[in-house]
Amino acid sequence: MLDRLEQIEQRYQELTEQMATPEVVFDVKQLQALAQERAGFEELVTKYREYKATAGSLEETRAMLNDELDEEMAVLVKQEIGSLEAKLEQLLAGLKLALLPRDAHDERDVIMEIRAGTGGNEAALFVADLFRMYSRYAQSKGWAIDIIDSNESEQGGFKEIIFEIKGIGTFSRLKYERGVHRVQRVPTTESVGRIHTSTVTVAVLPEASEVEVSIGPNDLKVDFYCSGGAGGQNVNKVATAVRITHLPTGIVTTCQDERSQLQNRNRAMAVLRARLLDIEQRKQEEEMTEQRRSQVGTGGRAEKIRTYNFSQDRVSDHRIGLTIRNLPRIMEGEMDRLIDTLATDDQAKRLEKQVV
Repeated sequence: MLDRLEQIEQRYQELTEQMATPEVVFDVKQLQALAQERAGFEELVTKYREYKATAGSLEETRAMLNDELDEEMAVLVKQEIGSLEAKLEQLLAGLKLALLPRDAHDERDVIMEIRAGTGGNEAALFVADLFRMYSRYAQSKGWAIDIIDSNESEQGGFKEIIFEIKGIGTFSRLKYERGVHRVQRVPTTESVGRIHTSTVTVAVLPEASEVEVSIGPNDLKVDFYCSGGAGGQNVNKVATAVRITHLPTGIVTTCQDERSQLQNRNRAMAVLRARLLDIEQRKQEEEMTEQRRSQVGTGGRAEKIRTYNFSQDRVSDHRIGLTIRNLPRIMEGEMDRLIDTLATDDQAKRLEKQVV
């Protein structure tokens, strides 16, 4: 591992020197390319240099024990050695994490799809609750959130809602949310006070560019129709809503929230590209149906990744065995503790697999 870090530091230094040469300084395109590559190494090199400086200080401090020291000074030197050893161990752990391969999609914007599973109207209501939770979390991070399409239920809530979240690091944080979410609570319509169990599925897709997904000119069927939702005369009477069918896969995406056909078409295409990219990635790992089930499943209660128990005021994530109290605050978007723990667990598992 240290050899790899030494090579990275050498490359970092080479890039720094190249960027200072006259031929590069006046070549904006090349300068930007070198600066981008250098920026990718900067954090790691900074940590490695701190590690080397600490290792050097530790070696010098240990050498002091070979000198004739009085008892008091010897105690202080040994304390300093212990402190430096602990720091060195911490820095080494940080370097191991920094060397882990990053998810190529971590910095991308995301498209989230929340759908009611089992539980009827109560599931639809919880779709709305989760959408509100993610909206509040996005607001706390300074991310922008926009609804692409939604299907409201008759008694409130949503049968499904699809929305986009834009911001730095959105996928890196929200990718842990994909799966089946179970809710246990007493519905407002329940007169006896019995606890009702229902499920909701959450899919989190990184946005795909046009280059990444190949869509042939004859692969699409595009229909325009009048929106059925609220929004005034333009939305309801003009055929601005868009339905796109990808003929090779049968995937259908719709958007009716914008005021023009072009805007709705662009957003529906963004959802389609994200879904096609998701399918292609899953094919590389295993059969598409199995991998899709690992993310959203069928919505059955046994497939849950997390349970929200309102009567006991707790959220339990079954993947990591974590239970957090104060459910109302989490539903208000205070999700950092939950997501941080999931990210740490993911890093630990990847470290176990890494051969250093």
